[in-house]
Amino acid sequence: MKYKIKEIYYTLQGEGAYTGRPAVFCRFTGCNLWSGREEDRSKAICQFCDTNFWGTDGENGGKYSAIELAGKVKSLWPENLPGKPLVVCTGGEPLLQLDELLISEFHEKKFEVAVETNGTIEIPIGVDWVCMSPKEKAKIIVKSGNELKLVFPQKGNKPSDFEELDFDHFYLQPLDDSEKEKNTQLTIEYCLKNPKWKLSLQTHKLIGIP
Repeated sequence: MKYKIKEIYYTLQGEGAYTGRPAVFCRFTGCNLWSGREEDRSKAICQFCDTNFWGTDGENGGKYSAIELAGKVKSLWPENLPGKPLVVCTGGEPLLQLDELLISEFHEKKFEVAVETNGTIEIPIGVDWVCMSPKEKAKIIVKSGNELKLVFPQKGNKPSDFEELDFDHFYLQPLDDSEKEKNTQLTIEYCLKNPKWKLSLQTHKLIGIP
């Protein structure tokens, strides 16, 4: 099997519980909530995606075997860096491709494996950190994990819809659209009134890193 990868790069995690932690991001091609082409954005279930996940033409993009992909990820982690190496599997929707074989290869390279998923596909065995971000009109089957990160506001998804799920952390992240400033203020106000939820900002955008 060959895994189709949009891009792979070393940076800091910009969102959620691991904000500021060094990581290799491995962005898989494709998403099950967007079956059309890049130009068919209006047909997508998820209308606020801010990521290009089509093709294999990004930095270090291509088609890899499990051994090749784990090796490429390992090569981007600085030598002799203290601490546990982290690979963040993201997309699009990484669980369309990420499987136990690849997770095992990442573990062989001593990496902690994190996944950022929309919650509509079962989590494979071996994932170390699960971040689930529900999308409007999408039926989620992932009911537990490490962090739930809800883009806010969404017309069809209210924070209260997810509070009974089994996650360690609950984050609200302001919707990054033409009303971002307003959305940020609404998110702050909601968190202040509902302390189960914590504010997540896209700090990588604020400081200008990938």
